[in-house]
Amino acid sequence: MDSRGMLATCLLALLLTAIPAVAQKKYDVGATDTEIKIGQTMPYSGPASAYGTIGRAEAAYFQMINDLGGINGRKITLISLDDGYSPPKTVEQIRRLVEQDQVLMIYQSLGTPSNTAIQRYLNAQKVPQVFVATGATKWGDPKNYPWTIGWQPSYHAESLIYAKYLLQTKPEAKIAVLYQNDDYGKDYLNSLRAGLSAKSKSILKEVSYEVTDASVDSQIVTLQASGADTFFIFATPKFAAQAIRKTYDIGWHPLQFVNNVSNSVGTVLQPAGPEKAEGLISSFYLKEPTDPQWLKDKGYKDWVEWMKKYYSQGDLADLGNVYGYTVAQTLVQVLQQCGDDLTRENIMRQAANLKNLELPMLLPGVKLNTSATDFYPLEQMQLARFDGKRWVLFGEVLSGR
Repeated sequence: MDSRGMLATCLLALLLTAIPAVAQKKYDVGATDTEIKIGQTMPYSGPASAYGTIGRAEAAYFQMINDLGGINGRKITLISLDDGYSPPKTVEQIRRLVEQDQVLMIYQSLGTPSNTAIQRYLNAQKVPQVFVATGATKWGDPKNYPWTIGWQPSYHAESLIYAKYLLQTKPEAKIAVLYQNDDYGKDYLNSLRAGLSAKSKSILKEVSYEVTDASVDSQIVTLQASGADTFFIFATPKFAAQAIRKTYDIGWHPLQFVNNVSNSVGTVLQPAGPEKAEGLISSFYLKEPTDPQWLKDKGYKDWVEWMKKYYSQGDLADLGNVYGYTVAQTLVQVLQQCGDDLTRENIMRQAANLKNLELPMLLPGVKLNTSATDFYPLEQMQLARFDGKRWVLFGEVLSGR
C-alpha cells in the first residue's frame, strides 16, 4: 500500500471512530432517551398561594409540549410540590426531589426566602437551580453561585426604575414604604434607597409586616400618619390587595406604586376593588392580559387559545398565567439548545447562552439575554398606570442596569 493509500485508510479509521463520539448521548440523573425529569416547589397553600397558578400554568405548558412529541423525543416530567411558602418545608421538599426523585434540575421554585434556604445546598450538590421565581438580586451571582440563575427583572433593577421616575416627576416627594420583613421585601427597600441616593432621606416612614400576619391594616394607618404623599407597596399579592384597599378606605390618597410581582388584575386589583386602585403605578415586561391593545396580537391570541385548551380553569385576567407560560417557553428553548447533552453542566451552559430571545408574551422590545457572566435574563421594563379598569403603559421600555 502506498503512502496515499495508508493516509486514506487512517482518515477513514479516524472518521469511523469519531462518529460514535459525535452522536453519543450524555445524561445525568433525571434524563433518559424518553424523559426529562425536573422538580420545583410552589406555594399552593399558605400566605402566597395566589402564586400557585404559576406552577399549574407551567405544568399545563409542558403537557402541551409532550402532546407535540416532547423535546427531541423526550417527554418532560414536572414534579411540583407544595411548600406553603415556608423555607423549612422548601428544604424538605427540595431534598426529596434531589435525593429521592433524582430530578435533573430544580426549576422555577418560588419565593426569595424559599430559594435562599436551598441555594447553598443545590450549589454544593451541583444541581441547577434554574430560572428561580423571584427577582432577588442575589440570583445573578455566577462567581459564587454558578448553579443558580434568575429569570425575571431583579427587584434592584425594578426599584431603580421607580426611583428614576420619581426623581424626574416628583423630586420633593415624601415617601412611605410597606415591605415584607424578609429578603424579598428588604431587597426592594434597599434598592429603592440606592436609587434615590441623596434623596433617600425623603423616605419618612418604613413599616414591615410578617407573612404570618392576618392583615396590614394597622401598618397602613401608621404610614398615613407619617404625612407621606407617595407610597410604595413592596408586598406579595394578599397583602398588596389589603394595602390598596385600606389606603383608599381611610381616605389616604398618595401617589402609589406597587411592585411588579403583585400587580395582577385578577389576583390583586380585583380583590382590592379596581376603583380603589385607580392611579396606581407599576412596571411590566409581559403583556398584561386585560389590556385591550393586545386583542389582535398573535402572541396574545395564541396564549388565550392555549389557556382554553390546556388550563381552562386558569384566570385569563391573572398575569401569573402569562408569567408561567413565558418562563416555561424559556426552559423549552434551553432544553432544545442542549440537544442530546442533558447533563447538569450543559443545562447551566445553555441557560447562560440565551441571545436576544424574543417570546410572544414579552412586551415589544424586551428580550432575554444571558452569558457566562450575566445571570440576569431580563433587565427591561415599562411603566404603567391603572385607570380603574386596566393598566395603561406609558413612556419607553427602560433598562434597570
